[in-house]
Amino acid sequence: MSQKIYKLATNLIHAGVEPDPATGAIMTPIYQTSTFVQSAPGEHKGYDYARSSNPTRTALQNALAVIENGKHGLSFASGVAATDAVIRLLNPGDELLVANDLYGGTYRLLTKVYARAGIKANFISMNNAADIEQHITPNTKMIWVETPTNPLLSVGDIEAISAIAKRHNLLTVVDNTFASPYLQNPLDWGADIVVHSATKYLGGHSDAIHGALVMNDDELQAQLHFIQKSAGAVPGPQDCFLILRGLKTLHLRMQRHCENGEKIARFLRNHPKVAKVYWVGFEDHPNHDIAKKQMRGFGGMVSFELKEDSVEAAFNVLKGTQLFALAESLGGVESLIGHPATMTHAAIPREERIANGLSDSLIRLSVGVEDADDLIEDLNQAIG
Repeated sequence: MSQKIYKLATNLIHAGVEPDPATGAIMTPIYQTSTFVQSAPGEHKGYDYARSSNPTRTALQNALAVIENGKHGLSFASGVAATDAVIRLLNPGDELLVANDLYGGTYRLLTKVYARAGIKANFISMNNAADIEQHITPNTKMIWVETPTNPLLSVGDIEAISAIAKRHNLLTVVDNTFASPYLQNPLDWGADIVVHSATKYLGGHSDAIHGALVMNDDELQAQLHFIQKSAGAVPGPQDCFLILRGLKTLHLRMQRHCENGEKIARFLRNHPKVAKVYWVGFEDHPNHDIAKKQMRGFGGMVSFELKEDSVEAAFNVLKGTQLFALAESLGGVESLIGHPATMTHAAIPREERIANGLSDSLIRLSVGVEDADDLIEDLNQAIG
């Protein structure tokens, strides 16, 4: 396509892709090959070995860059693999600041894998950006932001945090999985790297595992591309195709996720057995004004606590739903329900989990695109 600037919905369908030059196929082909024929050593058509690059992956990476308003996109075998590549930018003795209520998989990677390599993660609240600066040490090299966080939906001020990072020559990394590019573009607010578990909203159909990074800086791209091909956590062309396919309907799906998320959140807030509801769209949600500034909507992720704050009470709800499927993951067209304490955040010790606000009865919902009335009825009968 030309260099004309299009709006997001158009970019989601067209960015990074061209009709196949050999056949005219409108969909990007799946180049299911491990290697590419060369006319002479080092002379080829841009591809030599599929771990280094693949045409299907290239199309996806170009699309990811465009929809996040970035210059470079990189694809990985999973969201954790993408996270791992970013942490590999650090050296033994380096430190990073991390939100204290982030995704349990990131917590596990930092505390169980990279701590052994001499990289220290300091877990802090990022609800007030002004408080972050006091935690920066001479060894701090990176600030890792997750906004909204998983599962408490805490909101970090990307612009303010990025400004602090720049004053101290630190990298700002933002996990944008919960918001998706439809609702939020962290690079526009000063972030250096955007991380996605593309398994979630970008893919949107619960049929592919994938991770993504987007950045503007050429040197950062070169470093991360080297890690991508050297560490080898690359996706296959089939998964790249599925994510490309998912991007084409992201705007349509996210509209319904947002609509249904609001209806579910408001229903739960008025339920007599529900103690607290976490949803970014509530005006009294912490940092709601910041969310309004940096987001274009509030998404389909909702968490809630029961008045009977026990694992047993939560399990009774989890076992009682019929439309909400009890499963890991999020962001698919179908609604999912989960229990962070025993599922996504089981790696976090209970005392630490409770201190960070993740109660025993906390239930996380990934609100899908079904009829909202049916979803409300399902939750109502399960909660009782």
